[in-house]
Amino acid sequence: MSMDVVMDGSGSARAGTAEPVLIEQGPDGVATVTLNRPDMHNAMDEIMIRDLTRIFDMLGSDSSCRMALLKANGASFCAGADINWMMRTAQYSVEQNLAEAQSLSLMLKTLYEFPKPLVGLIHGATVGGGVGLAACCDIVVASDASSFRLSEVKLGIVPAVISPYVVRAIGVRASRRYFLTAEPFSASEAKNLGLVHELVPDRMMSAAAAKLIERLSAGGPKAQAAVKDMLRRVDDSALDDGLTDYTTELIARLRASPEGKEGLSAFLEKRNPKWPK
Repeated sequence: MSMDVVMDGSGSARAGTAEPVLIEQGPDGVATVTLNRPDMHNAMDEIMIRDLTRIFDMLGSDSSCRMALLKANGASFCAGADINWMMRTAQYSVEQNLAEAQSLSLMLKTLYEFPKPLVGLIHGATVGGGVGLAACCDIVVASDASSFRLSEVKLGIVPAVISPYVVRAIGVRASRRYFLTAEPFSASEAKNLGLVHELVPDRMMSAAAAKLIERLSAGGPKAQAAVKDMLRRVDDSALDDGLTDYTTELIARLRASPEGKEGLSAFLEKRNPKWPK
């Protein structure tokens, strides 16, 4: 299949003229972020990485955004790193490769620390860095026909930058196997490992997303942001006085907050809460 080749701002050749990442913000506060390099199976290059960082940084500070969906156009969710980009980086110095790796690391951290619910909608093949994207999402719904692979060792490299997120999602034991063998694993295995939360047929993906949006919309937005921050702290901390002080202070502060008071009042009055802005 032939593809148009354009030059990005750095003078590098890349396939296609469409925006590599699309964003749509609905009136319900749901932002849909779509990987849009279908001819390349949504393989990531430096431009897609930069755009994902920029978009999620913007949405994180946008008060009109309630939550975000991450999905993809085409046959695959994400085929990992763009081979053309990898060929370019093979000619880079160690310092240049470090800068590229730091850019990828910043993107993943931006998604992982996104202060609002982030739902991944996965279909088709998800490879390498695509698995990293899925691992950064709070909730992952996948097609029951999707597949996953951490293929880096077959290229003589390692899944280094994505490893903190993948290991948190599937654990060290499973990571040992799939990082070392680079073998594909099915959607059902991804669910067993904890990478995926829900499996549905392709035709049911939109309905599953709508159900999650409804459930997430019922929660307090500030409470959800606090949940995400709390989980990161709890996961990274020893069970000591510092952690117990943090958790007790957190619940005391949220109970006394306008959102906490509205949530309790709505529950007692048997009505839907009207979350304060």
